[in-house]
Amino acid sequence: MNRFTWHGGGLAAARVRYGDGDWLDLSTGINPRPWPHTAQVPVDWQALPDEAALHALERSAAGHFGCAVDHVCAVPGTEIGLRLVGDLIGEAGFHAAHGYRTHAAMLRDSVAVDDLAAADGGHLVMANPANPDGRLLPRAAMRDLLERRGCKGWLLLDEAFADTHPAESLAGDVGEARRLVVFRSFGKFFGLAGVRLGFVLGPRGLLDKVRSRLGAWPVSAAGLAIGTAAYRDAGWIAQARVDLAAQAAALDAGLVAKGYAPGGMCPLFRLVRGVDGAALFDHLARQHILTRPFAARPDWLRLGLPGNAAALARLVEALPECIEPDHG
Repeated sequence: MNRFTWHGGGLAAARVRYGDGDWLDLSTGINPRPWPHTAQVPVDWQALPDEAALHALERSAAGHFGCAVDHVCAVPGTEIGLRLVGDLIGEAGFHAAHGYRTHAAMLRDSVAVDDLAAADGGHLVMANPANPDGRLLPRAAMRDLLERRGCKGWLLLDEAFADTHPAESLAGDVGEARRLVVFRSFGKFFGLAGVRLGFVLGPRGLLDKVRSRLGAWPVSAAGLAIGTAAYRDAGWIAQARVDLAAQAAALDAGLVAKGYAPGGMCPLFRLVRGVDGAALFDHLARQHILTRPFAARPDWLRLGLPGNAAALARLVEALPECIEPDHG
């Protein structure tokens, strides 16, 4: 069970434990309808990734994020960006409780806080929208948290799921005068997690240190080409936001029909509380539907979006009537 509570994914491990078959993977918060034009993007597999192509990617990403390009650094996945910045800052701080596992490891001896208002002063690591509960704080509240870091603390803000809520992003607030670092993910919204592409947004001095740690050619030629083309596809981006909201609403309706109370503002996943998460995970896995349980919160289960109506119908049919946790 530990393999499935660590991160989403793990389909190979699920097949070993529950058998081969037609698996429906709902264990991640990744768009099940990916950006569809990867095959049309030319990639030079023989040449080393070009520095001009890296700059083009960062310009395209900056336009999408709404910030200045000199405050954007491409990295080979947000996970690496989080760990690099954590190592560079290297001091104790706070992290939001029940958040993304890597956040707790970023700062030395970080303390988990349920109430962000209790994390006055010092560094704070958090996500907005949050993972796994999907909580979304408005931009004004995030700016207040930034101001409360004081003159020495940093707000390290993971916006891996912020593409669906651009109005609440703090990407445009990044600059030299603010102790703010924002992390953005390419793979979740665009549905291309295998590209392994992310971004660190922050003051130039900090980004110089990140680039020094990464060395030459931080992003593959495929990542450069696909990322640049996708961020320039404004029509697809706008339609994807509409489509994801509709898919999330359909998932909500299916869950409610079986007696569950789905929560979360991020349309890429839903969280159900008040269930026996391990039992519900196992029940669905035996029907080759992979979800995400949590060791620290056994009464939670997270579900990603089914990719189409047939997949949603399969999930709803497989779901039992709401399972209450055994408090025995």
